[in-house]
Amino acid sequence: MVTSNPFPTVEKCPSVGREKHTVVADMDGTLLIGRSSFPYFALVAFEISGVFRLLFLLLASPLAGLLYYFVSESAGIQVLIFATFVGMKVSDIESVARAVLPKFYSSDLHPESWRVFTSCGKRCVLTANPRIMVEAFLKDLLGVDMVLGTEIGTYKGRATGFVCKPGVLVGKNKADALKKAFGDTKPDVGLGDRHTDIPFMAMCKEGYLVPPNPETKAVAIEKLPKPVIFHDGRLVQKPTPLMALLIILWTPIGFPLACLRIAAGSLLPMSIVYYAFWALGVRVTVKGTPPPPVKKSAGQSGVLFICSHRTLLDPIFLCTALGRPISAVTYSISRLSEIISPIKLVKLSRDRATDAAMIKKLLQEGDLAICPEGTTCREPFLLRFSSLFAELTDQLVPVAMVNRMSMFHGTTARGWKGMDPFYFFMNPTPAYEVTFLNKLPSELTCSSGKSSHEVANYIQRVIAATLSYECTNFTRKDKYRALAGNDGTVVEKPKLPANKVMGC
Repeated sequence: MVTSNPFPTVEKCPSVGREKHTVVADMDGTLLIGRSSFPYFALVAFEISGVFRLLFLLLASPLAGLLYYFVSESAGIQVLIFATFVGMKVSDIESVARAVLPKFYSSDLHPESWRVFTSCGKRCVLTANPRIMVEAFLKDLLGVDMVLGTEIGTYKGRATGFVCKPGVLVGKNKADALKKAFGDTKPDVGLGDRHTDIPFMAMCKEGYLVPPNPETKAVAIEKLPKPVIFHDGRLVQKPTPLMALLIILWTPIGFPLACLRIAAGSLLPMSIVYYAFWALGVRVTVKGTPPPPVKKSAGQSGVLFICSHRTLLDPIFLCTALGRPISAVTYSISRLSEIISPIKLVKLSRDRATDAAMIKKLLQEGDLAICPEGTTCREPFLLRFSSLFAELTDQLVPVAMVNRMSMFHGTTARGWKGMDPFYFFMNPTPAYEVTFLNKLPSELTCSSGKSSHEVANYIQRVIAATLSYECTNFTRKDKYRALAGNDGTVVEKPKLPANKVMGC
């Protein structure tokens, strides 16, 4: 905290007529409300190296705090950098910085700093944080022109845990970095929050202090330049030191509990899985009235349940709500998920003719579930629905699926998908809400002259309205390009019998 400072507070900074001005802002405590960078180091530690690295970082944090407050900011930050990064692949750090951190950073933007920052035409962030951690968020999501941060040391593609010269960017190092970047040109506005920011703020034409205020509310998500539709990572909440401790303590309890819950769903008759889940702390809420099972003796085609896609477990909870098992088609699942699944899962080939023939065959055998988005989305958005299903049957029942997780996400784009069910069931009280909507009237189906795209878009809008979600035209490829740097294509593995499922 700055005790004596010649600079006025950021609330007094005018934001009109600054289109041609340059602003330089610190990050923690200035552009962000939070003054501690520990949660973001903890995210990197957990997402790349798991709970043991998180434990190592947590054990090192008291030393980091002592050094930070009683020796120097630089020494404390170096301890966090070492405990987090040592031995990690640089490519993994970059991946987490692109796919995981932006969601958490974007939910902590300081409203007054953001007001001033966005009013200026050229924006620079000068931070003690490792540049590799913050650059993707700042440039891709906030449109920052220049990022000056601490450079981490690397050797053969891995982080050494140390930092490159001139060291951590605090105090004089920040001022030197600003001087090197701008030369004799003075930035118009400097924003900081602590005494070690004074040297660089003094180099700006105007300097403004961002005082700490625990009651400050973050910038609303809708006011950001881009919405965060896709994000990855296993942790639901920002891992403060207390939350990190709870995660570490809960994991030895949560994993056996997850195995027990999975065993109950896999081994018990589907008619009693609902009650077993309830006894084990899994909440399933069913709304609407599902159609009765198809009578095979009558020669009826099965009903096709069109589900929004939240996790790999959507078909399982659909069956739990129905009280009976039905088949499901999916783009790909892990071998482990296939083994433990209590229902028949059939992999789509992404060849339209082949998939159409397979789905028609499955519908002749009974009811079927499909998630036409092709991949999951965590935020309140629906991805574009594939229209293939609309061409194959008129027996269409939309199902709005939504879930609740308090500690771990049950999906991943970068990690091993085989762990998705385990992470979902590791939550203390995971919950699913399954809403059966009205069967699509015949006049809205392809048999009445509607195109398959019209039918798919209509069902997408109906489900979105039920969930208060927003429809988008994003696809599986868009998600995986954003999070994993590929198009999400699953390579077909040979030597598998044709009637077996592999992949997703």
